[in-house]
Amino acid sequence: MLSDSDSDLLAHAADLIEQADALIIAAGAGMGVDSGLPDFRGNQGFWQAYPALARAKLEFTAVATPYTFRINPALAWGFYGHRLQLYRDTVPHAGFALLKEWGERMPLGYGVHTSNVDGQFQKAGFDPQRIHECHGSIHHLQCMEPCGPQIWPADAFKPDVDNVACRLRNEPPTCPHCGGLARPNILMFSDWEWNEQRSNVQEARLMEWLRSTRRPLVIELGAGTALPAVRHFSNRVVMQHGGRLIRINPTDAKVAREQDVGLKAGAMEALTAIAAMLPA
Repeated sequence: MLSDSDSDLLAHAADLIEQADALIIAAGAGMGVDSGLPDFRGNQGFWQAYPALARAKLEFTAVATPYTFRINPALAWGFYGHRLQLYRDTVPHAGFALLKEWGERMPLGYGVHTSNVDGQFQKAGFDPQRIHECHGSIHHLQCMEPCGPQIWPADAFKPDVDNVACRLRNEPPTCPHCGGLARPNILMFSDWEWNEQRSNVQEARLMEWLRSTRRPLVIELGAGTALPAVRHFSNRVVMQHGGRLIRINPTDAKVAREQDVGLKAGAMEALTAIAAMLPA
């Protein structure tokens, strides 16, 4: 939680936004917490969201695997079907709009790098051509076999989930090419079968744009060290592209350089506080 003693840091963050020619938003799991999305980091948060899996003592790392889709597709799609509908129903918090506004007024615009699979940036109105989903998207599907490299939208799938048992009641989605079981186009645990073609195209597009920047600013939100993909990306922008960093995290907001800013807070609180420091 921020306090009056953080006013200098907030002013510094506002200055970095004013000086940058491009905004890079790097978002981890904590970005969605203020929208009401569950935090799966640690068994307690995961089991609180899915009591049936708590009763069975099934950890997140055991459920979120291709193996579970093969041996128990009703359970696997019960979990992912519930998440798919949850993300469809969730309204992105106001911090998304602030980031979009700041990025759109910069000379070179914005780019998004996120490990989240929830599609919340697209739902908040961000240009899909400027988003890199490094772990894939729950709103897209791929074949379990796989019978080919195809990836397709999950729009037609309407999951009917027994939330008490965490089981899918209706038929799971199938591959339109071979008729086999489909799975989310998401990088899971112990996953050698993820089709990363869509994510690779997104990454190439983002990196090409990033090379055109001269004063990029990374605003990193809710990215921890347990799965550090987003932090690694932030560090790469800072080191290879001469960027500056605003790190927003309620538990670990340390930054290595004096020219960067660390704010120990949630995404919505920190973004709102920075906005109050910016000129009208």
